[in-house]
Amino acid sequence: MKHYFYLIVFVFSVIRANAQSGGDNTYEFLNLSSSARVAAMGGQLVPVKDNDLNLVFGNPALLNPEMSKQLTFSGVGYFADIKYGYAAYAQDFEKYGTFAAGMHYVNYGDFTETDNTGEVLGSFKAAEYSLNLSYARTINNDSAFTVGATLKTIYSSLEDYSSVGMAVDIGANYYFDEALVNLSLVAKNAGRQLTYYRDGNNEPLPFEIELGASKKLAKAPLRLSLVLQNLEKFDLTYKDPAKENETDPITGEVTEEKITFGDKALRHVVLGAEILLSKNFHIRAGYNFRRRNELGVETKMSTVGLSWGLGFRISKFHISYGRATYHLAGASNHFSLSANLGEFYKKAQ
Repeated sequence: MKHYFYLIVFVFSVIRANAQSGGDNTYEFLNLSSSARVAAMGGQLVPVKDNDLNLVFGNPALLNPEMSKQLTFSGVGYFADIKYGYAAYAQDFEKYGTFAAGMHYVNYGDFTETDNTGEVLGSFKAAEYSLNLSYARTINNDSAFTVGATLKTIYSSLEDYSSVGMAVDIGANYYFDEALVNLSLVAKNAGRQLTYYRDGNNEPLPFEIELGASKKLAKAPLRLSLVLQNLEKFDLTYKDPAKENETDPITGEVTEEKITFGDKALRHVVLGAEILLSKNFHIRAGYNFRRRNELGVETKMSTVGLSWGLGFRISKFHISYGRATYHLAGASNHFSLSANLGEFYKKAQ
């Protein structure tokens, strides 16, 4: 019970200290999901307890001994030729718990440098990196309840400006074996800048609290998930300058856009599903309400907010692909490759 108390105290303390909304923070790349599986299921936390090391990026409490000796790589073809990815390795130590180390990076590419008259002076690069060290263990030898943490060392270089920061993710996970239900809670990116782009200009990090649940149907090859994102702030809406207010043609009265309680609530919801056709082949899909509301074009919503993908195993390699539609302008393509090095050791012996 003491462990539950400490977790609750932590969550509510960081809510007070870090509550922010998107667009107000530095190091926003920390919210980019590299994993093809995560991208296919809505781009947020995937509350599933299995041996996929990529899920630790969303909640360190999902790290478990089944991931020991697993090596994973993910790469993303993003918009405007931006490239980002993630690589990680996990190792279990029976007496102490399970550890993982990973690197998250984003390369924004080359930019043309000009002066205020438009004359070209040269070019510059921009990139950001996060070195992640994760740890998780069960509580009181109860394999159903796991807590974990990820320590992030962050470096950002944007032209001649650079910044260093530290952040931590803290999570908890509980698996109900008989019900085939998994619950996950995580507080992400609680931290601060250590050095600033400009002296004295301290910018907040993209802190977020997520709560998720998944349910595997007992007599069907289907797993459903529900994730609530940005729980540290209920109202995620903002005034969109692209949306004009309606004017009554008779009275001339301006009618402002009304955002309902239901709309505010749905912006927190991410739905996901996995069809488990076999141990070696899965089909995935997701729906992100907030992404659709904020990035969709009212006259042609298309598939904005929807995502899909698949995962399969060939020999000792797990391969996943995910595609997420952000806007009519295009979608992101995610690729992940994982292998357990322990399986190669066994074959060599």
